[in-house]
Amino acid sequence: MKAQPPRHTPATATPHVTGSPVEGFRRTDDPGWHWLEERDDPEVRAFLEAANAESKAWMAPLDDLVERLYHGHLARRELAVHGLRTPLDHFTYWSETAADADYPVWWRHPNGHEEEATRILDLQARATPEHYLELGEMALSPDECWLAWTEDTSGDERYSLYLKPLPDGEVRLLLEEVGPELTWAEDNTTLLFTRYDATQRPDSVWRLPLSASQAGEPSLIMREEDPEFWLGLGKTRSRQWLVLESASKDTSECHLIPARAPTEPPRCFRTREKGVEYGLEHRPGHFYVLHNRGAPHFRLDVVEEAKTASQWQPLIGHRDDITLEGVEAFAWGLAVTERDHDEAQVHVRIIELDDSHAMQRDERLALPESPCSLMLGEVPDFASRRLRLREESFVMPVCWLEHDLDSGERQVLKSQPIHGDLQPQDLCSERIWARGHDGERIPVSVVMRADLVGRPLPTLLYGYGAYGEVLDPWFSVARLELLARGVAFAVAHVRGGGDRGEPWYLAGKLEHKENSFHDFLAARNALVEKGFSDGERIAAYGASAGGLLVGASLNLAPEAFCAAVLDVPFVDVLRTMENPDLPLTTAEYTEWGNPDELDARKRIRAYSPLDNLSPQPYPALFLQGSWHDTRVPYWEPAKLYARLTEMRTARGPVLLRTDMAAGHGGASGRFKAWHDNARQDAFILWALGVADRES
Repeated sequence: MKAQPPRHTPATATPHVTGSPVEGFRRTDDPGWHWLEERDDPEVRAFLEAANAESKAWMAPLDDLVERLYHGHLARRELAVHGLRTPLDHFTYWSETAADADYPVWWRHPNGHEEEATRILDLQARATPEHYLELGEMALSPDECWLAWTEDTSGDERYSLYLKPLPDGEVRLLLEEVGPELTWAEDNTTLLFTRYDATQRPDSVWRLPLSASQAGEPSLIMREEDPEFWLGLGKTRSRQWLVLESASKDTSECHLIPARAPTEPPRCFRTREKGVEYGLEHRPGHFYVLHNRGAPHFRLDVVEEAKTASQWQPLIGHRDDITLEGVEAFAWGLAVTERDHDEAQVHVRIIELDDSHAMQRDERLALPESPCSLMLGEVPDFASRRLRLREESFVMPVCWLEHDLDSGERQVLKSQPIHGDLQPQDLCSERIWARGHDGERIPVSVVMRADLVGRPLPTLLYGYGAYGEVLDPWFSVARLELLARGVAFAVAHVRGGGDRGEPWYLAGKLEHKENSFHDFLAARNALVEKGFSDGERIAAYGASAGGLLVGASLNLAPEAFCAAVLDVPFVDVLRTMENPDLPLTTAEYTEWGNPDELDARKRIRAYSPLDNLSPQPYPALFLQGSWHDTRVPYWEPAKLYARLTEMRTARGPVLLRTDMAAGHGGASGRFKAWHDNARQDAFILWALGVADRES
């Protein structure tokens, strides 16, 4: 007889505390469990390992289910993956991932000679099963003779810089402790990279001269002294300018270096102005400035390259119902990404310009369905009139297309194949609108099996709601394992995200942050009221800042959910924001507030999940952290676990699992990541009371 998974009845079950490691590690002089922040204390690791052992023991009866979910996922997915081929000036490049490999291999062949393919980077060969490996960025020199890349081998987002002469030269380790970003100058011998300060803020850009025999000494190009600003770097598609951007969450400033003269000092395009964000694109003779100066939803201006930055001329004005999100410049004109506030839908707009910047063409590209995701793919050729597009939705797997601007024809380059008994046509997706606590309309997306429409289903509700990040529809193969078992998946597009444009983001940050939590609960209630979800069987999921969203919502309404998964959750908001020595803290004052200001401190204190725990009937909880996470340290979920376990008021188990070999994004190898996903899905299915189908 198989061991049965533990069961609980949400309203009446005995709290799961027996044998908890919390009892043996409690320190009466530290009720906040802040001692867990002492990474070098051997008891910290002992505590986490004890919690891992407890979690593993509790999950043991679900091990068979985990394996069925994992292998079911593998059976639905095309495991051997071939990336799109991208032609550059001399060679065509692509990646391949073998069916049994965790990591890809990159190849190239001379344009027009497919039979002469050569391997240029084998990430699978550089990986070992027991170690973490994450690729930062790859950068080809303009003459395609050099390949540079950055690697993170611990998960702490500190990278090493490597260089390889192509096609088969010896790999050289050039530098350690650098940022992920790389950009080549157009002289083919100068590589630009970033470095961190003590808080892991990319505060400086450096120039590295290279030759066939050796690398020179790196020299500092620019340093950003303001702790709220990060430095990034790039190059315009025209290949004429290197762009160094210094940006906080609400202010930016760009500096330019001629791409063919990388030793020239950078010149500031326009001096920063508090609250004004701008970004640059370039066509020979002109810069295009996407900015929010006097235009909260952004506008697009053009300025002659030879004139001062103050002589901007309007090209696309500010609109109340549209947010301009991005601009890509080509020889023929611009591809503009914009978001409709009412539809909560992104569009791509094609604008062809003549020499006087009169619009010769202005049209939106057609959508395959709405809502959906539509974005430009990689098109390195500045003169190309064939755009690559990436389309997907909750029920449509990823599809890559080539759109011909002249003929209007679209050619499918690649679509994601789905195997197994549940196909995209068997699914149904709907957009509903919840009514917020203040009367605002909150978009909620829900996807389920088409044959179950009309029934209240067990539901997993997902949310994020910070930094203006958008949760446009995305297809997930792993999600099919839940859908096949009769679970609905829903997304709450709460304020604080960018789903309805810039105003949506601003209405969920700083003094408006609590709107996010109320929106999440409103989405949950709307799913029940409209008949999509069984109110007794709704689980919540949040990761990183989404963990804050879910954690704060549980404090407000602990009985709204039967379970929650909090993955690397940002739950110790006040204490983190009080510590400027931690990574990210100073850069995020404009997102959450600076607790040195009394009003901001009160606001943060009022919603920070760890600061608002009380003896309430919390649902079953599965908390996940990572030992090497520099964005949300392992101790945040660990302290949440310890305090909730001490309270003994949860209606189900409170479990903590810490990955001791990963960072913020979890496992680096795809098979381990998929197995981790199967584990959390097994917990969700158990909590929702969904009987598994034998496979």
